[in-house]
Amino acid sequence: MNQNISIADRTKALAIRIVKACTFLDEKSGVCRTLSKQLLRSGTAIGANVREAQSAQSDKDFLSKLEIALKEERETEYWL
Repeated sequence: MNQNISIADRTKALAIRIVKACTFLDEKSGVCRTLSKQLLRSGTAIGANVREAQSAQSDKDFLSKLEIALKEERETEYWL
């Protein structure tokens, strides 16, 4: 992977892939549909929190938002 791609672009690309995967899973019934909703929430929240961090009002706020993004990443990994 090209190391020059920004974290914001990488998390946006991840969110797009998550949406596509969840669209596929949502067509299934039962457990797949339920899990896809969890995956969609956590997988798209990563990029949203990274973007929020870019507008942080302080270093503490920046770190806090990135820590939330990291928690969402761990949850996404779990659901995957």
